[in-house]
Amino acid sequence: MGGPIPVAVVGVGKIARDQHLPAIAANPDFLLAAAVSRHGKVEGVPNFTDFESFLRDGPLAAVSLCTPPDVRVEMSLAAIEAGRDLMIEKPPSATLGEIETIISAAKAKGVTLFATWHSRFAPGVEPARAWMASREITSVDIVWREDVRRWHPGQAWIWQPGGFGVFDPGINALSILTHILPGPIHVQSADLEVPSNAFTPIAARLTMQARGQVPLSADFDWRQEGPQTWSIFVQAGEERLELHMGGAELVIDGRRVDVGPEQEYPTIYRRFAELVSARKSDTDISPLRIVADACLKGRQVQTDAFHD
Repeated sequence: MGGPIPVAVVGVGKIARDQHLPAIAANPDFLLAAAVSRHGKVEGVPNFTDFESFLRDGPLAAVSLCTPPDVRVEMSLAAIEAGRDLMIEKPPSATLGEIETIISAAKAKGVTLFATWHSRFAPGVEPARAWMASREITSVDIVWREDVRRWHPGQAWIWQPGGFGVFDPGINALSILTHILPGPIHVQSADLEVPSNAFTPIAARLTMQARGQVPLSADFDWRQEGPQTWSIFVQAGEERLELHMGGAELVIDGRRVDVGPEQEYPTIYRRFAELVSARKSDTDISPLRIVADACLKGRQVQTDAFHD
């Protein structure tokens, strides 16, 4: 393919402005060709308020889908039917059935589909995966606690069915887990705290098992003020690995390892360019499967109402 890849950003919200637009602007493999949003606009490119108008009248461009997950299946299928290569922000859809339908449609149409997991591209993740590959892992514990008011202000959709609640950030941890510890992971139990005025959890605690014997735990909470915690602790006998700050910091046996600067979204777009050039897809859905299993096996406990 000659020249940069035209791409349209669909859903001009916080994540698009904070991450996607800067990553596109910094990548010579891409050219921002359009934006689609009911409320936001991007200067310097054609803007559309609905996706159908963009597909009909807009430039021929790949699609970077940054909308909330509950509307992605219709948009994804429309983009695929129009022959557009497609990258989807995490989580790729609201249900397993929806993403399986999207994957099948992309395969049948022959378009590139990239279901992204941005936390897998944090700089400490690949060194952690390499360290773990040569060791017998004895336990993994996840602590992922943040302030929902800081990171999702005014986003009412996250509390509605299909909005994921605390699993919206928690799935980032699960995407790292399933990458550094490949193989079957089974949810054994889950406690889900759901605000009395919401449909999705504000906190969740999971017990899991990997490879039939490795105990795993996850503690997700959206009520942590002050310093935020995004950490994974891996034990391999007497050896210990720690990932902090969402995978940006790596500590092995008490010593910090230099893993370089954070490049999650720039790396995502480099990966998308590679996939488009090779006419391939990348569609792992294992993190979403764990969330679905946790909801199926979860014990819901009502907690205080949440007010933004």
